[in-house]
Amino acid sequence: MLSSYFPDTDYFKVKRNGVSQAEVFAAYLGGSAVQTVCDNPVTAYRQLVQQYAKSVDGTVVDPKVASAEAKAVFKKSPVSASLSGLWPRMIGVLLKRVPKFGLLLGIQYAGFGGGDVGMVAATGASILSAPFINPIRMIEKQQRAYFKTSGKQKPIIEILRESAAKNFLPLFRGTVPLMGHSLASATTGLVGQPQLQKWITKKLEVNTSLGGSATNLISSAVVSPIYVIITNPLSRLEVIMQTSSIQGKSIGVVQACGEVVADTAKFGMRGLFRGQGLGIAKAIISLSLFHEGRIFFMDYFKNRNKRLGNVFQP
Repeated sequence: MLSSYFPDTDYFKVKRNGVSQAEVFAAYLGGSAVQTVCDNPVTAYRQLVQQYAKSVDGTVVDPKVASAEAKAVFKKSPVSASLSGLWPRMIGVLLKRVPKFGLLLGIQYAGFGGGDVGMVAATGASILSAPFINPIRMIEKQQRAYFKTSGKQKPIIEILRESAAKNFLPLFRGTVPLMGHSLASATTGLVGQPQLQKWITKKLEVNTSLGGSATNLISSAVVSPIYVIITNPLSRLEVIMQTSSIQGKSIGVVQACGEVVADTAKFGMRGLFRGQGLGIAKAIISLSLFHEGRIFFMDYFKNRNKRLGNVFQP
């Protein structure tokens, strides 16, 4: 589609795979938008389970207690809780995904790591895009941070006003763990899952009649536990650092690590991996929805290019 409006620009010209690089980028954004809307309730619930690891007086509580408190919030305000953080996440589809996917596909397009999106592109995109992504994640988590006390999500304008009083520095809390989280997400979700799906499709197409959606779901189910095991502790650090009061003293990486260590010492693996079961379910849903959306838009662009006669020209 975009190639018809920019016929003389290489970035918008149709490549061998039937789409332009710009259309690939648009498909990634489309898949991300589908994923964001559909997985938001699970995302919100998981944050609360991890956030309520400590009581109001700062005491570490049993994971079962935290889960019960998160359920109580959803029972009290199901719609508000399910939709909490959705607007910054949707805005983040552009503000977060444009730099991340732009760097990911840009590094790959420049010829680093071969023709497919690989480790070099994933690593570069994860590190370089983190400062752009972090403020959106901070705002998203701050919106949900006070459900227990207020029963409603915190207005974005209030979060920005409090951040402005500190030169917006609070918006960058949690950037360090985010880099690791983003790298794991890119390598497993954007690189590993498509490669695994190709392998599964090749193995199953001979003996079964499974379609693309089924192999997508199987691939996501295999990749997701690996991704969550790697990222769950990092996710905990983000939640600890990004849900503390903006007006109060910030929590650094070392202090956040100390809280996770104390939680683990008291409750073992249940303390370290709070929300992991939810994380795996969310990852399977999110990853499957993302790739279903991405493939849908890719197929749309390919079919449109064929219909309009936009073909690859060496």
